[in-house]
Amino acid sequence: MQREVGSLPLAPALRARLVAAGFQTAQELLETGPCGLSKEIGISKEEALEALQVVRQECHGDAARTAGPSGATRKCTALELLEEEQAQGFIITFCSALDNMLGGGVQLTKITEICGAPGVGKTQLCMQLAVDVQIPECFGGVAGEAVFIDTEGSFMVDRVVDIATACVQHCQLIAEAHQEEDHLKALETFSLESILSHIYYFRCRDYIELLAQVYLLPDFLSEHSKVRLVVVDGIAFPFRHDFEDLSLRTRLLNGLAQQLIIIANDHKSAVVLTNQMTTRIGQSQSTLVPALGESWGHAATVRLIFHWDNSQRLATLYKSPSQKESTIPYHITSHGFRDVQPPAVTQNAEDTEMNPRKRPRREEEK
Repeated sequence: MQREVGSLPLAPALRARLVAAGFQTAQELLETGPCGLSKEIGISKEEALEALQVVRQECHGDAARTAGPSGATRKCTALELLEEEQAQGFIITFCSALDNMLGGGVQLTKITEICGAPGVGKTQLCMQLAVDVQIPECFGGVAGEAVFIDTEGSFMVDRVVDIATACVQHCQLIAEAHQEEDHLKALETFSLESILSHIYYFRCRDYIELLAQVYLLPDFLSEHSKVRLVVVDGIAFPFRHDFEDLSLRTRLLNGLAQQLIIIANDHKSAVVLTNQMTTRIGQSQSTLVPALGESWGHAATVRLIFHWDNSQRLATLYKSPSQKESTIPYHITSHGFRDVQPPAVTQNAEDTEMNPRKRPRREEEK
């Protein structure tokens, strides 16, 4: 972080401006932030943000080289990777069909993207996960905390209260049924207040705030080491307006994807993104596809697409390295994200009133 500004791989004119403005080290640039840097040297916020991305990447590279051989590229065997994968936990969704389709739930250290039309339940699942990540280990959870980055203003704390209350009640029922000491002890600290106090909420109103927040997130996660879920609810929304330079948008999105991958791996967290749908016009017909283009489709490890079939919500696993493509129905209730319950089998009223000892008359006997 003490690297001099003159040695950074920036355009010569930009380096000259930085030096003229009094900046001496990379640390000073990072502390200034994109908005401050833009005002200090008279460049656009987009140019300032792109410059800071380069500076941060250079500083990370310097730190790895300073660490010596131990900081070099990590080498491991496929067996070690398998053992690590099996040791990683899952965040359950309270929808067993969705959990089974994902192989156990939303996996830590992976990026999961949820795509769908408005009102189909993307934010509902994100709020459900922000609660479920805090379930104690003795109940099958990961006992973590959540970061919720909201770009669309869709986060509803009243809805989180409903979901959290239902989750606590569910765990209480399990504890009453089993009467195990660790269950009862865990419930002493697992409460509505505890759940709400461990969801860290950030509101980002444009793509500059979003990128700045994501790039500052590693420092926040270092101070909050129990965070196991990072949600970005609305990855596409800030990038679909006011962008004339599409090549700049692509570069910023690629940098954002790399940063999210680093966060997921370094902090053993699940990263969950929601994405909008857009219309792709073909020669004979048009189809709905996830926004931000084909290149963005490589960013996520797992991609879910939520859609409607008449009045039924469906989730399709569109991309996964380990699970087959499939579709399941789901339901959103007052308690949160749930399985679709099969219709209750009702007996015919005549059958109910029928004397069980009397043989029913067949049609030919009438």
